[in-house]
Amino acid sequence: MDRLAAMRAFVAVAEAESFADAARRLSLSPPAVTRAIVALEEHLGARLLHRTTRVVRPTEAGTRFLADAKRILMELEEAERSAAGLHGEPRGSLNLTASALFGRRHVAPILLDFLPHYPGIQVRSVFVDRVVDMVEEGFDVAVRIANLPNSSLTALRVGQLRRVICAAPSYLAKHGTPRHAADLAQHRALLFSDGALPRPWKLRHEDVLPQAQLAINSVEVAIAGAVAGQGITRVLSYMIAPELRAGSLQIILEECEPAPLAVQLVHREGRNANAKLRAFIDFAAPRLQAELAALPG
Repeated sequence: MDRLAAMRAFVAVAEAESFADAARRLSLSPPAVTRAIVALEEHLGARLLHRTTRVVRPTEAGTRFLADAKRILMELEEAERSAAGLHGEPRGSLNLTASALFGRRHVAPILLDFLPHYPGIQVRSVFVDRVVDMVEEGFDVAVRIANLPNSSLTALRVGQLRRVICAAPSYLAKHGTPRHAADLAQHRALLFSDGALPRPWKLRHEDVLPQAQLAINSVEVAIAGAVAGQGITRVLSYMIAPELRAGSLQIILEECEPAPLAVQLVHREGRNANAKLRAFIDFAAPRLQAELAALPG
């Protein structure tokens, strides 16, 4: 019995929960996959899969073996790639995504500096204000502004961003500065909305939905309105860095802010990341860390 081939067959069946789907994935016949699993179970002296007419699921022993088998196969693939030189000169296509404004301000300049150093890499970047499915949409790496739940993705934290409430000094001079979250009800607000109804502002101890004079799906328009003295708005701190430096906006109600959001480079490769992905992360991470640490506010 080829134990590595049997391991690959077992992993494919366990992930697909189907002998037929696993066989197609491996370009084998279903009987060949079945024989490999049976031989592996006999060799181990343990049943690895529950089989019914409708579904195939790992047993308790199979679940434990699945984790070890995947690790062994990943290490083997890594060794093969290294021996073949695929971890030498970084090359190939790299697919990257980030949110629209953060991508334009902070990721695009890094990309433009990165490319001359790695002429063998071609980058496809998509800056969009939604959470993409990295697997379904084929992205290698994402810059995420979120406190991510545990998942199969690998995340490298490069900084954090505050969710701040701000207004122009001219607006505050005319209408007064809110001292408590409840004071927001007495003020005009410019709310960012993604097309649905405006969502409450999640603050440290409560959620508040101010009365909106304007609700719009462009954060840049909301910021421009705040600079013009039209009302109070709430944004991520990086979004108003130029305005804070210029003094055209100021942050208020800092004591009401919720916990900051992490900024993370997220990818699917774990410690076995290929050369092009490692090259980008090694290049981008220190730049992002320095830029985020230097933001005002």
